[in-house]
Amino acid sequence: MSGRVGKRALITGITGQDGSYLTELLVSKGYEVHGVLRRASLFNTDRIDHLYHDPHQVRPSVLLHYGDLADGASLRHVLETVQPDEIYNLGAQSHVRVSFQIPEYTADVAGLGTLRMLEALREHAERSGRHVRYYQAGSSEMFGAAAPPQSENTPFHPRSPYGVSKAAAHWYSINYREAYGLFICNGILFNHESPRRGETFVTRKVTRAATRIKLGLQDKLYLGNLDARRDWGFAGDYVAAMWLMLQHEVPDDFVIATGTSHTVREFVELTFDQVGLDWSKYVEFDPRYLRPAEVDFLEGDASKARSILRWEPTVGFNELVRMMVESDLELARQERTLINAGHNAPERGRATVRQV
Repeated sequence: MSGRVGKRALITGITGQDGSYLTELLVSKGYEVHGVLRRASLFNTDRIDHLYHDPHQVRPSVLLHYGDLADGASLRHVLETVQPDEIYNLGAQSHVRVSFQIPEYTADVAGLGTLRMLEALREHAERSGRHVRYYQAGSSEMFGAAAPPQSENTPFHPRSPYGVSKAAAHWYSINYREAYGLFICNGILFNHESPRRGETFVTRKVTRAATRIKLGLQDKLYLGNLDARRDWGFAGDYVAAMWLMLQHEVPDDFVIATGTSHTVREFVELTFDQVGLDWSKYVEFDPRYLRPAEVDFLEGDASKARSILRWEPTVGFNELVRMMVESDLELARQERTLINAGHNAPERGRATVRQV
């Protein structure tokens, strides 16, 4: 590829919540961003549609390539094609409850998928002599049953196939850093949310349901463990930490968290308060949403990132909930308007046809 301007980044999981915010950040910094897209009958690119430009019309800042963390050959091909300066491996089957239902697939993508990407990076570095910086997306779920607050020095005790897979990916990354001298950083990110969060994740499930109930589009919200405590931050803040890690002089591992925690019940109460409803009248317990092994209390200690990377969260818990409620309230209004006009509600996630 010729005519390079600035750095070139490769992102797996570019169509996810974090991938979209990271893409926005990198484009704003003058990067050319390449994303790995799994082949499917429908595109799932709605989170990055606003960043995409037809390469036949303009020189795009965002380009997509077919590939899959379950297919090492495709990863090697994408790496050789893109020749990135930085790699952000965000791709995974990231739903914790679902990982109990499809543990083998979760392990293959989140665990072995990381190993495939690291091996592709090692081969690329040896063959080309290029020094590529690599970010591995870890998770607070790796701590699991470990007592809070959890820091880089807290031993892992994962309680789900997802958490175990992410722990494996973490240690694969450290091993490749130590064995081959590669610039590899692990980000151990605690829960981070936004209006772009998938609707099956508990925070977005709550804000989506509360706003639909407010407008008469839904009657009840069914949830599992309301006593679980989580350290919730804003996804836009957390992707900035990913970038900062790869700009640091030496590769290292960092916990990214707000340092405060709230129960699911508190999240529910605040959400329903935002729309003027009494949550207890609409929320019911469903044991199907309990995990076989629960993670009761996650609260991160991000002192290292604050000190070394000078990273700070900018969005607090109340503001995060307000942001998500306002976004979902607008979606609910649109849905109600269409129904009142005699139309079906729009299909969320319908993608735009594009070239990759």
